Amino acid sequence: MSSTPSSSIRLSMRGPRLLILAAGVGLALGAQANDHDDDHASGAHGAASSKDEPKVIAKDSLKQKLAADKAAAKAKKPDPKAETAAASGSSGKAEPTSVSMSELRDLIDQKIAEVRAKQAAAPAVKIINKAPKPRAVEVNSQAKQAMAAHGAATVPGLPAGHDLHWEYTGATGPQSWGQLKPEFQACNTGKRQSPIDIREGIKVQLEPIQFDYRPTPFRVIDNGHTVQVNLDAGNNITVSGRRYELVQFHFHRPSEERINGRQYEMVAHLVHKDAQGRLAVVAVLLDQGKEHPMVQLVWNSLPLEKSTEQASPVMLDMNLMLPEQRQYYTYMGSLTTPPCTEGVLWMVMKQPATLSPYQASVFSRLYANNARPVQSASGRMIKEGQ
Repeated sequence: MSSTPSSSIRLSMRGPRLLILAAGVGLALGAQANDHDDDHASGAHGAASSKDEPKVIAKDSLKQKLAADKAAAKAKKPDPKAETAAASGSSGKAEPTSVSMSELRDLIDQKIAEVRAKQAAAPAVKIINKAPKPRAVEVNSQAKQAMAAHGAATVPGLPAGHDLHWEYTGATGPQSWGQLKPEFQACNTGKRQSPIDIREGIKVQLEPIQFDYRPTPFRVIDNGHTVQVNLDAGNNITVSGRRYELVQFHFHRPSEERINGRQYEMVAHLVHKDAQGRLAVVAVLLDQGKEHPMVQLVWNSLPLEKSTEQASPVMLDMNLMLPEQRQYYTYMGSLTTPPCTEGVLWMVMKQPATLSPYQASVFSRLYANNARPVQSASGRMIKEGQ
């Protein structure tokens, strides 16, 4: 049967459609082949008949085209998923690159904790507190050097470089006087210190002390170490051709001087000075007995507060302080209080005066013990008047 023009036209149009369908089938088959591994694909190709060979060729060419397209895309812009898979070291499966909100919060909290830990490791406040300490050590070192330069040592348990108040007991007692100030060194290093235990004196005819005492205004002060009486000018003694003026007298309890080991209730030290500044002290020992009229005058004028000088409304006659007999012991010594100056002429009256037990108790309320311990005689010459 011959074909008509219309049927020929229909055949010519079917050809291209068949070709398009064949190409589509080939693309589908090629896409399925990509989902299997190489061993599985090779087995499928070996079992295919000769009719399937064009399809295999089509699949291979499609694979090459897809690989080329992927390579070109990677060259233009790196694939984040591919990079993540390579970094994770997984075998064939890509690791997810997305981060959840909870994970992001955990990362932020971790970073905040790390920053706070670094800040706590080196606080600035501690550095500021430690800074002044080296300066304080330097100041103490300078103070010690200054004390050493003046020949003064430090007192154990007390700060160095301070003007310390000497006492009769405690850390600033007689054992430490020489260390409190450079000018007090003689208290520890002197060789002719007072008081001493007067014994084995050479008995000689001593020149009498010429007392030139007369009634004089006076003032009483409690200076923190003793009760002291300051007098106006006009009272003098003369001994060995030198004239000394009476400046003041004061009391110690018990007596600082001892006679052949005996210590008395109290002692009065009458301090004199000559025109050249040399000192001479007359010591009057006081034993319990009758009331002493001149001591009572002093007690009547005791000030109500320490370091306040109280003037007396009456005159004081120093002759009343002296015992009836005027023989004395004499030796060269020192002041018995700091600065313990040596070169002092001492004259200790052999006969003691007396004061009542009540008069002694008045002073003991103020100063129960203000006597320096006995010092070594160190072979000094002691003379005993006959």
